[in-house]
Amino acid sequence: MSTPASRLFLCLRSFPTARSIVAASIVGILSLACAPHSSAQANLQGQWQTLPNLMPINPVHVALLHNGRVLVVSGSGNLPTVTNYQAAIFDPATGTVTTQPVGWDMFCNGMVVLSDGRAFVNGGTLQYDPFHGQPRSAVYDPSTGQFTDVQNMSHGRWYPTATNLSDGTLMTFSGLDENSSTNSTVEIYTVGSGWSTTYGSPFTPPLYPRMHLLPSGKVFYSGSTTGSRYFDPSAHTWSGVVANTNYSGTRTYGTSVLLPLTPANNYKPVVMILGGGNPATNTTELIDLSAGSPHWVYGPNMSQSRIEMNATLLPSGKLIALGGSLNDEDTATASLKADLYDPVSNMFSSAGQNVYARLYHSNSLLLPDARVLVVGGNPSRGTYEQHIEIYTPPYLFKSDGTAAARPSITGVPSTAIGYGSAFQVQTPDAASISFVRLIRPGAPTHAFDMEQRLVELSFTVGSGALNVIAPPNGNIAPPGYYMLFLLNSAGVPSVAQFVQLSLSPADVPPTGTITSPTGNVTITAGQSVLFAGTGSDPDGTITGYSWTFSGGNPSTSSLATPGNVTYSSPGSFTATFTVTDNANLTDPTPPTRTITVNSTQAAAITSAGSATFAVGTAGTFTVTTTGTPTPSLSETGALPDGVTFKDNGNGTATLGGTPAAGTAGSYPITIKAHNGVGTDASQSFALRVKRK
Repeated sequence: MSTPASRLFLCLRSFPTARSIVAASIVGILSLACAPHSSAQANLQGQWQTLPNLMPINPVHVALLHNGRVLVVSGSGNLPTVTNYQAAIFDPATGTVTTQPVGWDMFCNGMVVLSDGRAFVNGGTLQYDPFHGQPRSAVYDPSTGQFTDVQNMSHGRWYPTATNLSDGTLMTFSGLDENSSTNSTVEIYTVGSGWSTTYGSPFTPPLYPRMHLLPSGKVFYSGSTTGSRYFDPSAHTWSGVVANTNYSGTRTYGTSVLLPLTPANNYKPVVMILGGGNPATNTTELIDLSAGSPHWVYGPNMSQSRIEMNATLLPSGKLIALGGSLNDEDTATASLKADLYDPVSNMFSSAGQNVYARLYHSNSLLLPDARVLVVGGNPSRGTYEQHIEIYTPPYLFKSDGTAAARPSITGVPSTAIGYGSAFQVQTPDAASISFVRLIRPGAPTHAFDMEQRLVELSFTVGSGALNVIAPPNGNIAPPGYYMLFLLNSAGVPSVAQFVQLSLSPADVPPTGTITSPTGNVTITAGQSVLFAGTGSDPDGTITGYSWTFSGGNPSTSSLATPGNVTYSSPGSFTATFTVTDNANLTDPTPPTRTITVNSTQAAAITSAGSATFAVGTAGTFTVTTTGTPTPSLSETGALPDGVTFKDNGNGTATLGGTPAAGTAGSYPITIKAHNGVGTDASQSFALRVKRK
């Protein structure tokens, strides 16, 4: 279903032509909206607007894709009776929200975006009350608009946190397993080969733990509990507690943000935690993880206490903190005042006020036009906030409240960029540019964004272009797509264009081909399908094969030709084939086959148990059956001369012919129907031949 915007009218100036149609089109629709809530002090506080279209599903988890669209994952949407599991795409270019079904309940998953631009959905819901976690994961391909299941984890995860790592792998941690117990292990996923073994932790984590990849390559756990730790993805080990928060309570549904990383301070990692608790706190804390003995220190207080809050990094390097409430899931104590945090001054200022309560299952997300999308709020089952708000930060306004002139980007590399390499950004505003910044597209849920990070880049000014140096390694900026913003001397950002950082920028990815089956297949439960595949690589060799067979046995294979896979349960299942080359790149669009498995039914004979023929006269009788798979038919016993029994191969048989002279009489025979399900059906059949 689609919800079109009622009309468009521009609140910002027209933007210079850019090579990216995506970026330009985003400006078009997201500047279209109802009248702003307030224009007072727009250059100091920014401005809030409500879009005319509504969100048709509960936006539990959202992620910005590199085509500029927003993936919304709802699953059952916090309604245990719902079995029509849903996702959606919000398209800023058209103002529509288009829903689509998903094959299993992705409610309360973890989600990040892989280095190839596909969204990775991790875990979800097996059952409600008590909640049991899904072991499944799936990828969403923006080029096809389809979800495809990948390998299952060792155990289920409901409320897990997924974190992209420096080498293009990702880790998942925590969540409730299939027995409703906390899954205290880490698993690491590699595209093309699947999940690692499990790595234990020395503590029981909270659900949706707050995790950040650091420039050291380690992953920092910042909460929501008081004791902070490191996980080493190389050694697969945890540290002891390295620091304790000053706030003595658990910051439940507070948030955590890795503040901007810049070359000027040698990419010093500082993490900020905000709010949380029930009743909530308005306090914040910061920790400098480059220090010899890191410790938490209190930061400035927010204007309101917040549980179920959101915090989003902006191209300016500031952070907007918004939403939540004093008491969990309580609209009466909703925190409607938004705050802007400046890491340079270590102070908050007002970001105005949103209209709608943003509580449980609310999200905020930076868009490529440098504004913030705010959606959701689900304080009780059965209702959720459908209104979509847009926050326009103060950097897009002049002192008189009119739109600020923005720098433009007319060209970025069309191929992947290697770490530490030089590349050019074309802009007619080169002389006025003060900052070049990368921001990883966000993927927030449950008061935490699993993806966002801001990395500042070094550059020099050329003629109509900037000569830019990419981040030094994947610890600073994990491989994948980023929004590239230019900021001029007035602090006004451009509309972003997407660039891709890669560990192997010059390598061409391989291509996989499924040779068997040649198309989609329909079978009956208990039957098998023969699988085989091959791969090609124009600039290297194929070094690995990875099959995933959702619903099949085996469920995975690392062979090019895995052979027969058996499907025991009815349903529609996807088989995916991914090849990996010698540069460790995988096929960006792995081929798939859909296997439709019909349910089984034991054979039964449905036709009459007798027939009468006449000597010298042609006669015929059709034996009919039911059953899945289609039964085969056979007959035992003597038949009169001239009469035969023939299995037609379609679940019927024909008893027919012309009885010869002298064959009058009764002929008791037995007819059997066989399809391999249960016991064969047997019928005692009486054939009577009368005299002419």
